[in-house]
Amino acid sequence: MIRGLATRLATLFAILILMTAFGLLGTVWSQNPSYQPDTNWRAPAGAEAKRNPLAKKPGAAAGGKKLFQRNCVECHGDDGSGLEKKHSADLQLPVVQSQTEGALFWKITNGNPDRSMPPFSRLPELQRWQLVLYLRTLSREVPK
Repeated sequence: MIRGLATRLATLFAILILMTAFGLLGTVWSQNPSYQPDTNWRAPAGAEAKRNPLAKKPGAAAGGKKLFQRNCVECHGDDGSGLEKKHSADLQLPVVQSQTEGALFWKITNGNPDRSMPPFSRLPELQRWQLVLYLRTLSREVPK
């Protein structure tokens, strides 16, 4: 009886390990490690210089998260790392995070037809600025 219980526990433990491993692999496979930014997709200088009117209201990023979940997760994933099957941008990368708020706003507004990113000009302006605030929270931790 004890031997049977030990065998069942060992089997359950092995299944748990396999499920965890497959879950982690699924996350890695769904990210877009091959993402290369479109070097021709640049915001005009005037747009780059725009300032976020919500910059002093960091709580507005919570609304940006809801908008991101509703409009962006399908291509960029829950954590913004991009989905390989969609060839979408990894929004955590420094090449994205180093862009000005105005440039990010312009890109959200206008989209990038060469990379199948739709424009989100249909969203009210303040909601697009909320998205910019939320994108800043996606910055990847840099190991020390």
